Amino acid sequence: MLEYKAARAGRRFAKVNRFAPTSQTCSACGRTDGPKPLNVRSWTCPCGATHDRDVNAAINVLAQGRWDNSNACGAQVRPASVPAPRRETGIRPSATRCSTRNAEGIPALQGRENVNGRTW
Repeated sequence: MLEYKAARAGRRFAKVNRFAPTSQTCSACGRTDGPKPLNVRSWTCPCGATHDRDVNAAINVLAQGRWDNSNACGAQVRPASVPAPRRETGIRPSATRCSTRNAEGIPALQGRENVNGRTW
């Protein structure tokens, strides 16, 4: 049901392995601490982080769901190319005029000739 609702809303749906040890894995360091009985509601990892069993599992499920996405929202990193609007294509008449700039005051460019024989 979630998969079709996500598709209808334009979202990405990711399945997480049902048997992944999400409540046994520390969300801070990634260490798997091993199975615990259901009456253990909180535990402390050797790295020093204290976890509520359900909150820790929720953090790990979210991280696994986002793992293969390009970004957090699931959007494309590089959007498809879009052709330029017609008004932006072509050459403007003002751009075809020759430049009136010269090389006065620039010693490295004075006396140089281009391929057409003009000096800069």
